Amino acid sequence: MGAISLKLPEDVLEISRRCADTLHLSRAAYIRRAIERMNRQTEAILRAKRLAEASKKVRKESMRVNREFAVIEQAPDA
Repeated sequence: MGAISLKLPEDVLEISRRCADTLHLSRAAYIRRAIERMNRQTEAILRAKRLAEASKKVRKESMRVNREFAVIEQAPDA
């Protein structure tokens, strides 16, 4: 496992210590969990952006296909 050194403002450090104590975690474990959570959130945001971009790229074609299906659905049964 790699290691990093952080310089945090005293108030952030104190709040982190209190929160870690409340959860019965070490401050390092608390900070590690916070980073993991932020990583998951960031990845989800990036995934959503990629999906929105892909959706925009295929929107015109999807609308054309939807119009074709609408015509078929409205056609009388033969």
